[in-house]
Amino acid sequence: MISIAEEIAVPSPPHRVWEIVSNPSEVVACINGAELGEAHDDGSFDGTLVVKFGAMKVSFTARVALDLTESDHEGRLSARGKDGQGGTRFTARAKFRVTEGDGPGVSRVSVLGEVQLNGRLAPLVESGAGAMVSRMTREFSAELIQRCAGAEAQTPARRAGLLGRLRAWWARFLKRRQKASPSGDFATEETGNGPAQAQ
Repeated sequence: MISIAEEIAVPSPPHRVWEIVSNPSEVVACINGAELGEAHDDGSFDGTLVVKFGAMKVSFTARVALDLTESDHEGRLSARGKDGQGGTRFTARAKFRVTEGDGPGVSRVSVLGEVQLNGRLAPLVESGAGAMVSRMTREFSAELIQRCAGAEAQTPARRAGLLGRLRAWWARFLKRRQKASPSGDFATEETGNGPAQAQ
């Protein structure tokens, strides 16, 4: 059995981190070698993960179920699958939670889980589990931090774009009102400036 107990510090507020870790497509994008597959009617979905053990790569397929508690920023994940050749089967369970971290605007992602393997590759996977989990945690942490920062950076940009569209709409509106008034006095009253400000 492989046990997982990890804590990740993310320099973004909990609500932003939760938006990423509660979205399967975002999580998969943070994991090298992972891909999201078909979604099923019961809310579960298929996934694949290619794991490297030294010079060897092993591909696993799984059916994954995710149960989220939005109010607590907490989630539970369960997965069942096998390797690409069908020689090794596994079941996995994990619980994760996003909480306030140390300092303002910092979050902590806590993950507790276990993976049970049966089959010919089980000894190989279990023997390299420590290094594999550490490597994947580092890679996931770096990508999660980058994505959270990117999501935050997009917010001012979206606001700036909205303001720009509002300014353009207001300018067009004032132009139409100015044309409707031959003297241009109406537009002057609306803007508090001259008609030239409506251009």
